[in-house]
Amino acid sequence: MKKTYKIDVDCANCANKMEEAAKKTAGVKDAVVSFMTLKMKVEFEEGADAAQIMQDVRRNCKKVEDDCEIFL
Repeated sequence: MKKTYKIDVDCANCANKMEEAAKKTAGVKDAVVSFMTLKMKVEFEEGADAAQIMQDVRRNCKKVEDDCEIFL
């Protein structure tokens, strides 16, 4: 399953950090963050609970870029 989320991030480097953090989150098959469109596209593993995983993604992204935001 794939979902797209609106994000708020200050720079392209920060967006890259968010992408890497999202990709390392359990249950995430792939993630792409676009600074230009301020969107995060996440592909979840089969049978995964997207809502719970996105809470983990948000927490992991805040660790690398504390002023980023993901609108769930």
